[in-house]
Amino acid sequence: MSLDTLEIETGPSPQRTVIVLHGLGDSGHGFAPIAEELDLSTLGAVRFVLPHAPERPVTINGGYVMRAWYDILGSDLARREDETGLRESQALIEALIATEKQRGVPASRIVIAGFSQGCAMALLAGLRHAERLAGVAGLSGYLPLAASTATERSAANRDVPLFLAHGTQDPVVPLARGVASRDALAALGHVIEWHDYPMPHSVCAEEIGDLNRWLLRVLA
Repeated sequence: MSLDTLEIETGPSPQRTVIVLHGLGDSGHGFAPIAEELDLSTLGAVRFVLPHAPERPVTINGGYVMRAWYDILGSDLARREDETGLRESQALIEALIATEKQRGVPASRIVIAGFSQGCAMALLAGLRHAERLAGVAGLSGYLPLAASTATERSAANRDVPLFLAHGTQDPVVPLARGVASRDALAALGHVIEWHDYPMPHSVCAEEIGDLNRWLLRVLA
């Protein structure tokens, strides 16, 4: 299986790529307006790759079929994880990275970013990728398969820049879950740029500005 993607290029022959992974029930189109808001013009041409997750039944939504990177088995995200689905989507994201390398963009100029479920996938795939990436950004999400992160993360990405942000009023992925993920990664020695904002499970203008500044730095 390969993923259908939406692509936005800010100029000809991009030498930098940002892969953006959407949340549950959304599609790559959902984050296209945010990609278009980001101003990375000082870096030259950038390619935004916005894949659409596979469609699958989601248990917590009564088995309704929707775009999802993995199944949500229940409200306890830490104890009941769809490891099979997570691993399958990890492989699909690895294929996206491989495609960018084939197009001439080195891993060191690729950022993986995601929102909610997409955040979980960005952390899962990014920390385990064999080559050093430019950075991993996670918005309003959490660290999946946390117990295996220490043994499975790649040596190349032990110091990869991490951007993590969360809403203080998030009813979907509570702030405490995001903080616990941040702390678990910090305990492993990762350096994290952390932000929280007075918002629910969403994205705000201040967050986009902070992410923009971080992207300019890690993709320089």
